[in-house]
Amino acid sequence: MSVYPYAQSLANPKIAPLQVVLVYPQIPPNTGNIARTCAGTCTPLHLVEPLGFEISDRWLKRAGLDYWEYVELYVHPDWESCLAVAGRLVCFSARGKENFQEFQYKAGDWLVFGSETEGLPQEILAENSTVYIPFAQPKVRSYNLSVSVAVGLFEARRQLAL
Repeated sequence: MSVYPYAQSLANPKIAPLQVVLVYPQIPPNTGNIARTCAGTCTPLHLVEPLGFEISDRWLKRAGLDYWEYVELYVHPDWESCLAVAGRLVCFSARGKENFQEFQYKAGDWLVFGSETEGLPQEILAENSTVYIPFAQPKVRSYNLSVSVAVGLFEARRQLAL
């Protein structure tokens, strides 16, 4: 697994049409599944600390299978250091303002997702574009994080014809 430390200069990062950001992820298998999705789509993955697990966690590695070497992974010590290198942020939240399918994604967007237990902090939501994935069942509060990332990423890829 390649981990690029936050101190590495990202002023001229490899141009990627989309990037995925997990803010304070808590559940290793979700992050591992997301890493596998990012590997398959050549999408950089950014993890914002604190994490609810160690990068070496066996469940994290197991969920990512043997694809970790194909993940362009960045670990940021806090939100501010991630924000300092980010492009346009598109925040996914059950409290989002626009349906994720109606939002117009652009090359260079960073798709941002919060932790499984808390979602994204209100201050992040207040300062950025927010989208939601609709629920057919009103009693359902949220989707699994790895499912949400895949759904959001593939919609953005579809719109950008990737």
